[in-house]
Amino acid sequence: MFACAVSAVSARTATVYNANDTAAVRIVGRTDRSAGDGSVRFDWSGTYMETILEGRALKMRVGDTGKSLFDIFVDGRKLGKIMVNSTDTTITVADKLPRGRHQIAIRKCTEGETGVTTVRQFILPDGGTLAAAQPRGRHIEFVGNSLSAGFGTESNNPRDPFTPESENCNLAYSTIIPRFFDADYTVIAHSGRGIVRNYGDSVRVSERAMRHKFMQTLDTDTALRWHFGDYRPDLVVINLGSNDFSTEPHPYRSEFVKAYCELIDSIKANYGKDTPILCVVPYSISSDVDDYFREIISRAVDTRIYKIRMSEDYLNWDSDRGAVWHPNYQGQRKMAMMLIPYIATVTGWPLSEKEVR
Repeated sequence: MFACAVSAVSARTATVYNANDTAAVRIVGRTDRSAGDGSVRFDWSGTYMETILEGRALKMRVGDTGKSLFDIFVDGRKLGKIMVNSTDTTITVADKLPRGRHQIAIRKCTEGETGVTTVRQFILPDGGTLAAAQPRGRHIEFVGNSLSAGFGTESNNPRDPFTPESENCNLAYSTIIPRFFDADYTVIAHSGRGIVRNYGDSVRVSERAMRHKFMQTLDTDTALRWHFGDYRPDLVVINLGSNDFSTEPHPYRSEFVKAYCELIDSIKANYGKDTPILCVVPYSISSDVDDYFREIISRAVDTRIYKIRMSEDYLNWDSDRGAVWHPNYQGQRKMAMMLIPYIATVTGWPLSEKEVR
């Protein structure tokens, strides 16, 4: 928790909260708070901010190294989307709300390579207060690639190219599943990355793959190491492998197994030996690779490591594909519906009648 720093701006009745100096705004995800100027920096897909606003309007002073997009939710309903593509600007999050208390959520749609976001201040231009939203009782972390990052989820044409505007992690299985279980979440994902070999690489073992990025605070900063102190997930879902075997040369079995075991060891070392890990075998890779995963689980020193293979034909090619043949929102919902029952089994969390969305 951080001490609350609130200052009144005399020109009007505005109230200002520095992002790194207040406990009134939950920022869930890996963040860099080292600047010393009251700002918070992050870039991983799905990072989100939550607060309870007592007032009618909220603005955010924010900057970005590229172009990042955020979905805005007020009282559980999507209000719209904002774009941050300036070094320092003030953006209206919500305005002209009814008087009273409102739950505000600001959720990152895009992944790190499109931009690193720096949040400086939350501003209440008409006065009022912010109060902390309560953490949820569960936390799931996803380690993956474009499927987890939400690549192309807002497109319905598989021939569309990638654009930040069509990428939305909030429509990916990696956020749909936590919503179903009422869980907090973090998404450590980068499009085109594998566990050992990245998409299109000319070598079998890439210099920097997702097993390396898992240790980073920011997707785009290889030097800044994550401290693993802000949260401890109740479940880690790994969905990697499709990029490793997408093009030649494929990694050898020994190389893939070794790299995957390294990631599992890192997860267990930093989150605890009892943390359950669900390894998702992607639908796009050959069934021969199933033996690789069986060896990975058999070699694991600790227990509570599980495997599930995604069905090869669970998506309709004409209705479930978005940009560059990636699953759109409908396809991502299907993926979530395949994984939810097994997650309930390995965690003991009950299933409910709520819609998967």
